[in-house]
Order: sequence, then C-alpha cells, then structure tokens
Amino acid sequence: MKTKLGPNSELLDDLLFEASEATEQPLAPKGGIPKQWVPFWLRLPAKCLALPFVLIDYSMQKVAKKIIRPPFKREGECKRRGNCCHYVLIAYSNKLLGRFFYFWYTQFLGFYKRLPEPQIYEGKKMHVMGCRHLKKDGSCGDYRLRPLICRQWPMIEYFGYPKILKGCGYRSNPPYPADSIDDLSESGDPRLKVLQ
Repeated sequence: MKTKLGPNSELLDDLLFEASEATEQPLAPKGGIPKQWVPFWLRLPAKCLALPFVLIDYSMQKVAKKIIRPPFKREGECKRRGNCCHYVLIAYSNKLLGRFFYFWYTQFLGFYKRLPEPQIYEGKKMHVMGCRHLKKDGSCGDYRLRPLICRQWPMIEYFGYPKILKGCGYRSNPPYPADSIDDLSESGDPRLKVLQ
C-alpha cells in the first residue's frame, strides 16, 4: 500500500525561495561537483541521438496545448538569470527505471545532486539537483542539447497554478488573482512564495 507523503520539505521551500531572489549561484555541494565518469566522447553522441525524441515530445506537448488550452498562458521571455537551474527537481525512484533515469540525468545530461537526501515536493520524493552547464552569467553552456525538463520550464499545467520563479521574465496570463493567492497562502501552500 502506498503511503501519502506529508507537506513539502521546509528546506526545499527555503531553497526555492532563495533561488527566486538569488543574484549569484549557490555554493557547490560539500566535496564539490562530482565528476561525470561517462567520457565526453560517449556523452555527446548519446545526447545527439536522444535529441530528436526530446524535440518530438516537446512538439507534441505544444500541439496538445493548442488543442486543449490550459487555463493559464505563458508570456514574456527568459532574462537568462539562471535561477531556475539552481535547484532542479527530478523524481526519486528506487526501482530499476528510476535508477536508469537518475544515471541518465547525472552522467549524460550534466545534473548533480545538491542535497544528499531526497526532499518532499507536492507529495513526491524528489532529488534536488544542480546543473554543471550553468555559466556564471546565467546562460546555459549546453543550450542546443538541453533536456526536456529545461525546455518545458516554466511549467504551465492544466491543473493548478503555473510554476514560475519571480523575476525570471515570464508571467502568466491571466495573472494570479489576488484573492486566490491570499486564500492559498493562508491554506499553507508554500509554493506561492516563489510564484508570480
């Protein structure tokens, strides 16, 4: 039987809030950023082979959103601050497929663990990752081959409010209604600290 996990991790909520306000990258994890042991000459062709599938998936999601429109629309453009890359959340799973995706994200796509233990977010265990391709100026060092998770940001979903970091350059249309934010913040939804 599956047990329901509690509210969001307070540490994670604090980190996401800090990311929305940050003017520089957070410190590297203890011991530094781990090295990728899969060599570059193997990583690059694997990412190039995966890219068409990533682009097809992303295109199909865009088509689906034109057919069945979500209640919010994304507007604006990226300010290239890199804040959305400070703490990337990737689902945790101890099963074989989950381990494979963790291996793919860390050894091929360039993510690394920022926190040693998974954190709870929206009732799910998540790895809190950083990206080794983030440059000091906030731009991406691997922009053309970036993964689907990066292409989808900021998240505009069919249910719930969009996930947009403050000051990133994007906004939702319609904007968050003021009364809804107050109602939700009183109900204890900490994600609203990082939403526009």
